[in-house]
Amino acid sequence: MASTSAGAPDALSPTPGTRRWTRGPGLVAVIAVVAIASLVAGILLSRVIVSPAQLASDAAAPPAGAITAPIESRVIENSVTTRADVTYADAVDVKVDASGLSGPAVVTGHVPEVGDTLSAGSVALEVAGRPLIVLPGDLPVYRTLHIGLSGPDVLQLKAALASMSLDPGDTASDVFDAATAAAIDRLYRASGYEPPRSSDSAQDAVDAAREGVRSAQAALSQAQSALDTATRGPDDAARIEADNAVREAQRALDAARQRGADAVELDRLADELNLAAARRAQLLAPPEASAERAGLSSAQDQLSDAEDRLARAENDALTVLPGAEVVYLSSLPRRVDTVGAERGKVVEGAAMSVSGAELVLAGSASETDAALLKPGMTATFTASNDTEYSATISTVGEKKGGGADTAGAAGASKRYDVMLAPQNLTEAEVGALRGSNVRVAIPVESTDGDVLAVPVAALTAGTGGESRIELVVDQAGVPSDGDRSDSDSDSGGGADRRTELVVVTTGLAAGGYVEVRSEDPRVKPGTEVVVGR
Repeated sequence: MASTSAGAPDALSPTPGTRRWTRGPGLVAVIAVVAIASLVAGILLSRVIVSPAQLASDAAAPPAGAITAPIESRVIENSVTTRADVTYADAVDVKVDASGLSGPAVVTGHVPEVGDTLSAGSVALEVAGRPLIVLPGDLPVYRTLHIGLSGPDVLQLKAALASMSLDPGDTASDVFDAATAAAIDRLYRASGYEPPRSSDSAQDAVDAAREGVRSAQAALSQAQSALDTATRGPDDAARIEADNAVREAQRALDAARQRGADAVELDRLADELNLAAARRAQLLAPPEASAERAGLSSAQDQLSDAEDRLARAENDALTVLPGAEVVYLSSLPRRVDTVGAERGKVVEGAAMSVSGAELVLAGSASETDAALLKPGMTATFTASNDTEYSATISTVGEKKGGGADTAGAAGASKRYDVMLAPQNLTEAEVGALRGSNVRVAIPVESTDGDVLAVPVAALTAGTGGESRIELVVDQAGVPSDGDRSDSDSDSGGGADRRTELVVVTTGLAAGGYVEVRSEDPRVKPGTEVVVGR
């Protein structure tokens, strides 16, 4: 072996820097650090590395056990569920028929505001100084109505006036008559406007006809007076004088006969008696008045003609209903949604848009579900914030346009419109709900209050077809009250737990639950029943 050079350190000898770690306290410290590191590594490896036996044990299925649920006390409801839009129903545009106006349709007065309500008799708008009056009805205006006209629009007008307690005459008649005109007159005056006439000259014609009647009446009076004068006869004095003359001549003839006057004198006195009698007969005879009678007849004819002209003139001057001054809206009252008219400007297009004044839920249902629904039934609907409100069905009818579940699909069922009226909403709730789409539940069958109910899966059928539930009980037959541990629930209980079948009578089933009745006192709220294994 070669020897090292003088003064060089031995390669196997510790250097001065390491000598202190391999001797004494340094060596102890190194050994302690290594021991701690080995311990930590062992612990970590024991958690990561699993033996094959442990893996097999972990992969094995847990012991089979029953899945249970408690018997509940609840109301069971069978409901029709649908979606509905919250809106003001039947929005329509209100337009002004300007065809009958003599000038442009300038808005000169009243203009409604959004949110205003239009009811029967309301003035929706003032155009060219005249009102646009709202009346209930479905048939649109297509002409001006006046005396003598007939048709379905007259029937609608009479029905509208009658609904407002304005007597239009016979509502079964489709003829516009004087009673109808009088009712329109009252309608306009109640609205604060002068009733419309058929023309500006109509009243002048009435005045002229009335003057003609007065003249004819005066002529008739004069003719009657002339006839009365002509047929009056002698006065009392003349009649008495004629009678006296006859009696005097008779007395003179009788006296002459008594004194034995000669025949010449007797003939003279007889002639005087005959003359007195003839004069009296002439005096008392009816006077000739054929001319006066003809004059009276002519005057009567002239008066009749004048009265006919007056009647025609008055009919022509009766109140009419211009097409530009009325608008018919169904389902009054109505709410003003938008206003396009502006005071001082010509109306172009729709003057405003109106909808039902009351908020409604507009939904739909299949033909099968619709058959279960009736007006007046109560419902609940849930807003987006999970707040629940109540509503009442207003109408159920076949969907307009004949909508079906699948458009154009063969055999697709009909859809039915379901309209509901929400109940007891505040103004803030109305504002928040309007325009939203909500879930609506309509109970069509319900238990009378709380009943005992179990999940439908808890029912089994016996050999005789009877319905049964499987109670979870202990070895003494006492039912579980649900106050066991989770592990017991998952495994079906310990050795002291078993199950027992009990026959029950079932009732209404809905929402995954079924009503059960039993004389077994253990069938009560809280008792556990098996719903699966």
